[in-house]
Amino acid sequence: MPIRIAKPADIEAWAELRAQLWEDTSLDEHRDEIAAMLSRPRTECATFLEDGGKGDLLAFAEAALRRDHVNGCDTTPVAFLEGIFVRPAHRQRGLGAQLLRAVRSWASESGCSELGSDADLANEESHAFHAAMGFEETERVIFFRMRL
Repeated sequence: MPIRIAKPADIEAWAELRAQLWEDTSLDEHRDEIAAMLSRPRTECATFLEDGGKGDLLAFAEAALRRDHVNGCDTTPVAFLEGIFVRPAHRQRGLGAQLLRAVRSWASESGCSELGSDADLANEESHAFHAAMGFEETERVIFFRMRL
């Protein structure tokens, strides 16, 4: 199936996929975040899906325009790859690359000259994907906090 833009009918299957990527977030929170994304204009954010047919989704990529500072980028707005996920059974088939091409096209159409992204410091699989897709690493950060 071809890559397509997400629609309201995708909420449940999309939330289930997101829960595999962001496991610390509840399905209800994923549904709320999806509803918020779907309410925004496509010029501000876009989600691309790979549909396996029969309502099952194989992969997704979410992107948004960021107008605040994006680490490692020099321009504004910057298209930002908020998340990308391919079901494990469907990896190594080029779905991630296809999704990224859709995001890059959307970013270019939105007037962006840079695409930013991030990954958890321990997520070496994501680091390898980003490098293979042509991203350059710009910096590594560890966040700290102090409870008061």
